[in-house]
Amino acid sequence: SIVVAPSQTLSNREYYMLRNTAIKVIKHFGIVGECNIQYALNPNSEEFYIIEVNARLSRSSALASKATGYPLAYVAAKLSLGIPLPVIKNSVTGVTTACFEPSLDYCVVKIPRWDLAKFNRVSTKIGSSMKSVG
Repeated sequence: SIVVAPSQTLSNREYYMLRNTAIKVIKHFGIVGECNIQYALNPNSEEFYIIEVNARLSRSSALASKATGYPLAYVAAKLSLGIPLPVIKNSVTGVTTACFEPSLDYCVVKIPRWDLAKFNRVSTKIGSSMKSVG
């Protein structure tokens, strides 16, 4: 899949609607630590669906950490030890605490790359399932 962060087409209203929903979902499930939520949003209305809630570190987490500079795995580990956000030092800045919401003034894009030339027997057909090639 292709990922662009921060989102380029959401209005402020849509962004805060989805953000507030994410906070409600996290509180409802009692999630402490890392979580990502995937939505399907109708671009012609404010109708949306929650597609998936992942209360764990994932490939998306690694991209989010790299894109924002926010050390998700580090913070999630500290939270699991019972250390509250305001006490956890940001391991990247060394100054701020983990109790802040990252804000991007740049754009990050992830695009898949298939280096199939070095694998002789790999199918070049694109499908819906992820497969390891090496």
